[in-house]
Amino acid sequence: MYIHIDEPTETISKNAAKVWRISNTIGHTIVLIIIAILLLCTEKFDWYNWVGITLYVLGGLFIISAVFSIIIEPVYLQKTWRYQVDKDFVQLKFGRWEQQHILIPMEKVEYVRTEQGPLMRRYGLYEIEIGTTASNHKIPAIPADTAKTLKAEIATYAKIRDNEAEKGEVGA
Repeated sequence: MYIHIDEPTETISKNAAKVWRISNTIGHTIVLIIIAILLLCTEKFDWYNWVGITLYVLGGLFIISAVFSIIIEPVYLQKTWRYQVDKDFVQLKFGRWEQQHILIPMEKVEYVRTEQGPLMRRYGLYEIEIGTTASNHKIPAIPADTAKTLKAEIATYAKIRDNEAEKGEVGA
């Protein structure tokens, strides 16, 4: 009655932690600058005392959050991410405490695409998005050559047609 499905074994790139650290550092720096500007405005414009106290508390909490999301979280995510693609399923597994194991049947896959932002381009990484009728799932930080192969492999298994290629063939 039950079928045996092997655990996913493929890992994401080691550079994922670097990309996530840089991205989180940029985001946290922007928010800390905004909090610092608001603190300066509190002093300059003599706002209520509770506003300054609240901003100091938020700044402190945000610094603790920044330490976690810049130093600890990227390494943790990179070590726990696993994926596997075969002719029946796309498997995604990540998380240590709150572990998620997602099985996407190939017959439910409607599209697959790759994304690459400026930081990921610098490190030669792509993010693969797999879309189904109900939701979409992402595999982060895949090296460029692997991502292109994986995208084609998923599209082949799911029998996704490339409409642009078909239109080009008709007109040729």
